[in-house]
Amino acid sequence: MKICVIDVGTSSIRSAVTDGHRVICFRQERTPPDMPEPGLVEFDANEMAAVILQSATEVIDEVGGVDAVAVTNQRGTAMVWDRKTGEPVGPALGWQDLRTVGECLAWQAEGLEMVPNESATKLVWLLDQHDPDRTRDLCFGTVDTWTVWCLSQGALHVVDPSNAAMSGMLADDGSRWSDEIVDRLGVPPACLPEIVDSTGVLGDATTLPGSPPIAGIIGDQQSSLIGQRCVLEGLAKLTFGTGAFLDVCTGPGRPIADKRSDRGTFPIVAWQEDGAIVWGVEAFMIAAGSNMSWLIDDVGLLGDATESTEMAGSVDDTGGVVYVPALYGLGTPYWDFGARAALLGITGGTTAAHIVRAVFEGVAHRAADLLEAAEADSGYRFERIRVDGGMSQNPVFNQILADTLGRTVELCPVPEGTALGAAVLAGRALGQWSSWQEVADSWTPRAVVEPQGTVDRERWQEAVQRASRWYPELSDIGL
Repeated sequence: MKICVIDVGTSSIRSAVTDGHRVICFRQERTPPDMPEPGLVEFDANEMAAVILQSATEVIDEVGGVDAVAVTNQRGTAMVWDRKTGEPVGPALGWQDLRTVGECLAWQAEGLEMVPNESATKLVWLLDQHDPDRTRDLCFGTVDTWTVWCLSQGALHVVDPSNAAMSGMLADDGSRWSDEIVDRLGVPPACLPEIVDSTGVLGDATTLPGSPPIAGIIGDQQSSLIGQRCVLEGLAKLTFGTGAFLDVCTGPGRPIADKRSDRGTFPIVAWQEDGAIVWGVEAFMIAAGSNMSWLIDDVGLLGDATESTEMAGSVDDTGGVVYVPALYGLGTPYWDFGARAALLGITGGTTAAHIVRAVFEGVAHRAADLLEAAEADSGYRFERIRVDGGMSQNPVFNQILADTLGRTVELCPVPEGTALGAAVLAGRALGQWSSWQEVADSWTPRAVVEPQGTVDRERWQEAVQRASRWYPELSDIGL
């Protein structure tokens, strides 16, 4: 079975044809967001749609047709468009956009817990700018909603619960929009998309060759969870992209009552099938691969990412150097937006190789932070962790990661599991997989990395304390 997976990321759009096990054909185009001012992150929704249609058409033509289409996407990005014309009103506001911080603090003072990365806050901002009287016939959507709308030429205005949950407007049980929250935010219910299953035939992608059925919708981290076959309770994966996400499949029933636990993890809807929700727990690292970009683009220690393997592998340790990867603050478990990156322990003998290796170790320590928090909140201990994303292509980092976690690391068969996960959902809709157990049993890592040493976690915690609250006014924002 051939599935065309459209993966709309934060900095690129990818279209792949896959059978759920391997990638047969692939296209990628960089589509970085616009950042007109610090803290503002915007996309051109029409440009996004054009790239989606072009790349998907190219891969479908190359393989001579597909059985279905699936969509996976960056979560939390919001856009609003005219229902009749299909024209966006204003820019799409990225999940990293912080223009709604003030509004979130005001809502929190009124007892309504909202955070800037939730798409509902961006929806309200767009409505206030372009429909202050709430009289226009507008549609709201996250990236999956917009993609499916464009693929179906406006026939489908839908969202799956994995994306809807990131809006901040979903009811606690994940089954519907919360009437109370929607009303308090002043959002017209008519603009909201219909919540549908993550797997199931929704309609046809009439803008693509052969008009294949649209049979899967899923947020990117949940898609990676499925792609790495973590579809049974107690299985976990780590994805190293710009940031890093550790996700755990926990099964039916919301695992954490609050939006965020005291340990800094939060509940996610992993996927929905036949109206039944499967839940998960997520832990988040703000800066992972972006530390490599810093070494290449800003510091100039590396010409490209491939050089890091040889450089970090040329020394046995960091020579006492410790790096805290807090370029934009710290996520789970600290949630300190005022923390900043720290490079400690430099001496006259410190080399570029020591620093590059320290960056790898710092990211691995942050991954261990995520693991400890997720184990505490989910109740599971993970002896094996499945890993994908750009940094997982580096063998030196993979060994450092296994040593720091103290667990076996299993590497995804492809660099990113998102395409595989969305394809599994579409395949489920078309009868490719008889059960989730069959999906789980199909896991075959491309490599397994065993821990070979131990690390000093106490020294790491001391370094984190030094990096914390560098900008106290930002640290005190309770978001």
